[in-house]
Amino acid sequence: MERRQKTAKRRKPKTVLRLPDLEQSKNAVLNSLAAASSQESYGHAIEEFIGWYCSEPRLAFNRTVVLRYRFFLEQNNLAPSTINVRLAAVRRLAYEAADTGLLSPELAAGIRRVKGAKRLGVRIGNWLTVEQARTLLQKPPLQTTRGKRDRAILAVLIGCGLRRAELVGLRAEDFQVREEHWVIADLIGKGKHIRTVPVPNWAKRAVDEWISAAEISAGPVFRGVSRLGKICAEGLTPKAIWHVVKGAALRAGIQNLAPHDLRRYAESRTMPNQNAATSLRVYEMGAAGHRLLRTMRHSPVIARLGEKLNRGPSGRQPLSSPPRTQFQKLAAGRGLAAGTRWCLE
Repeated sequence: MERRQKTAKRRKPKTVLRLPDLEQSKNAVLNSLAAASSQESYGHAIEEFIGWYCSEPRLAFNRTVVLRYRFFLEQNNLAPSTINVRLAAVRRLAYEAADTGLLSPELAAGIRRVKGAKRLGVRIGNWLTVEQARTLLQKPPLQTTRGKRDRAILAVLIGCGLRRAELVGLRAEDFQVREEHWVIADLIGKGKHIRTVPVPNWAKRAVDEWISAAEISAGPVFRGVSRLGKICAEGLTPKAIWHVVKGAALRAGIQNLAPHDLRRYAESRTMPNQNAATSLRVYEMGAAGHRLLRTMRHSPVIARLGEKLNRGPSGRQPLSSPPRTQFQKLAAGRGLAAGTRWCLE
C-alpha cells in the first residue's frame, strides 16, 4: 500500500484583518517598544485606528483605507504632528502584521507609502520674561512644606530645563559637585540619553530648603505631601508636576503655561551667555538633552546664534570642535551657571 504524501499548503496572507488579528499585531507593536511613553502613545493611536477601522465593513487593510483614515483625522482638525504620530502607529501595525504573516507584504509596502500631513508654519509657544519667572518662583507659600516643594520644582524646571519625566526621576544622590559647581550627574533622559546638567546656585538653594524641611537623605527628591504635611515615600508623577506648574501659573496670572515652556525658558536664557559655536554644540550634546540640533531649529535663540555664525538657523553645517575640559562640555560650566544666576538673581 503506497503512502500518500500530503503536500503542505502554503498559507496565504490575509487582506482583511479582523479584530483578533489587529489585537495580535497591536501587542507585537507594543512589545517592540522600550520606552513607556512610546508604548502609551502608540497604544492610544492604534486603539483609535482599530475603533475607526471596525466601525464599518472594510474590504481590505491597504493604502486606500489608510488614506481615508488620514482624511478622517484631518477633518477632525487635529494638528499635523498628531496626525503624523497616528499614521506612524498605523504603519508600525502594518509592519508587524506583515512580519507575522497576517498581512500581505505588498499591502504593507503600500501602507508605508502613505505620506503624513504637511506642517505649514511652526507654533512658537510661550516665552517667559525674567519678571514672569521671578513672579512664578515667589508665588508658592514658603511657610508650608508643600510650598517649599513646589518652589524647588519650579526652580529646577526654570534653572535646569528638565523634562517632567526627568524631574520626577531625580534622586538625592544625583546632585553632585564637579569643579566647584553643582550638577545633576549622569541624568538618563529621553531615549535613554545620558547627560550631566549644571545646577544654578539659586536653584540648589531652593532644593536644599525642601530637602531639609522634608528630611530627605536618599531616594526620590520630589515626593507627595498630604494635607496634614506628611511626606510620602513615593515620588511624584509627571501629571503631578503639570498640576504644580498650572497652579503656580494661575496664582501668577500667566495664561496657557505648560511645564515645557519652563524648559524653553531655560534654553533661551542660558545660551546667549556663551560663545555661539560652543552654545550650539553644548545644547546639542549636553545640557538640554537634544539628540540632534535640528530639534531646536525653530527656536529664536538658535536663529540669533545662527546669525552670529553666518550660516543660518538650521544648524546643518558642522560646528567647531567641542571644548576640552569636562565642565566646558556641560556648558562651559561657569558660564552657564553664572548666566542663569544673572537672569533671576
